[in-house]
Formats: sequence, C-alpha cells, structure tokens
Amino acid sequence: MQYNVDNVIFPQDFEYIEVVKAGRPTHEKYDSFYLKHPPMELTKRAKIFSPFDALKGFDEEVASKDVIYVDKKELNEDETRKLNITLNSLHKFTANSRLAGENNITADVTYFVPCDDIDNDAYMIKGSYETVTGIVRNIDPVINKSIAIDDMRIPLSDVVRIECSAIPDYAMD
Repeated sequence: MQYNVDNVIFPQDFEYIEVVKAGRPTHEKYDSFYLKHPPMELTKRAKIFSPFDALKGFDEEVASKDVIYVDKKELNEDETRKLNITLNSLHKFTANSRLAGENNITADVTYFVPCDDIDNDAYMIKGSYETVTGIVRNIDPVINKSIAIDDMRIPLSDVVRIECSAIPDYAMD
C-alpha cells in the first residue's frame, strides 16, 4: 500500500508518514511559539539561501576536467610563409617603442597553450588554442622569440595565426 499526500506518493514503509500527514504546523499570531520564534525579515532570510562554496575552487577544478585538449597543430609551408610575412610586417611597424606607440596596431593572435593541469593525462602533451586581441607592443624574433600584445608575451613557436587590419597592404609585400 502506498500513501498519497497532496498528490505526492510515499512508500508504505516511509518512516515519517505521520509527520507528512499532519502537514505544516500553524500558530496563532501571539502564541508562545510565535513569540519565541518570530518570522524572519525578508532581507535576513535571503542570506540563508545565498550561495555557499564550502570547498573553495572545487567547482573550477571540476570544470577544468571538462576541457577538451588537442594536439599542437603543425603549420604547413603556406601557413608558415603567411605568418612570417605578417610577423615581418608587424616588426617593421613596432621595431622600437616609439614606432609601436605611433602606429598602435591592434591584432588578434591565436596561439597554443599547453595543458598545465598536473592531474590531467594531457599535461604538457596536448593543449588548447586561445585568441588574444590587443595592441602589438613589439616582436622579438631573435632574443626572446616572442610577440608582445599589450602586457602579454607569447612565444612565436606557439603562434598559429595573426590577424590585423591596420597594416597597409604595401607593407605585406
């Protein structure tokens, strides 16, 4: 036999069926329970239901396991040639800080970021691709072998694509 209370079906062996059948307690406006436990103000009551993160960073750790990592793409000759032309052109316009400041070239740089999660099988083997948009501050093809976008330095070996519309067409030759 099952119990049906307010269109909710409970199993026959449900231990607290008598409590469920009794329903919500009701109190007179100023009986002893009401005086001892007055209703809570709505502003205080909202705090009870505010989110609580007992394990700081746990949600981020779980979400990091959902990231799908890929192998690093090797550029073919045509892609490498186009990337080198773009880098050389950008280098002409950002050869020193004065030129970089005058030209203020904005670029979208797509680059490979290796997996840095030690507990993941893809650690330092696979990664993901990210795109950053910002002002090209400088390109250092010799010493650091990197490109500086705003305050970020990206190794040239990780760059797969650079898009910028501010470079004049004659500079791309």
